[in-house]
Amino acid sequence: MSREQPSAWISRFAPLIRPGGRVLDVAAGSGRHTAFLLELGFHVTAVDRRTEGLLDLGGARCTVLALDLEANPPDAALAPLGTGFDGIVVTNYLHRPLFPWLVAALAPGGVLIYETFSQGNERFGHPRNPAFLLRTGELLEAFAGLTVVAFEQGEVAHPT
Repeated sequence: MSREQPSAWISRFAPLIRPGGRVLDVAAGSGRHTAFLLELGFHVTAVDRRTEGLLDLGGARCTVLALDLEANPPDAALAPLGTGFDGIVVTNYLHRPLFPWLVAALAPGGVLIYETFSQGNERFGHPRNPAFLLRTGELLEAFAGLTVVAFEQGEVAHPT
């Protein structure tokens, strides 16, 4: 299956994850980042509500799970994933109740790579619903307990 290229943000920071480590791809969609992470040699758990676009990726180093990431309470829905991930990747997805769980699911020294839309995106297209758009500085506040290696907020000419 041919997939889109990984985002520049994910490509840039994935090498910070412990080589050969366990990585969680949250809301994995069509699997473009899952496939990329597998190519880099990681053991990947890909999670999404719908997994049709991920089924060809399952194998020795890839687990594909259909989970409702927005179930309440999030801890119960996400319990099957466990913790101790060396890396967690989240792109183009925002569900604020997951923030504390994401921090707890990281292994010591783990890397969270988060890329999504922020307020102002509604001028360009979807998403437009404020529930799916980050407020200025929101990620920095939500993950204040982690060490920030890089942060960017602004318009991207050609988002991926």
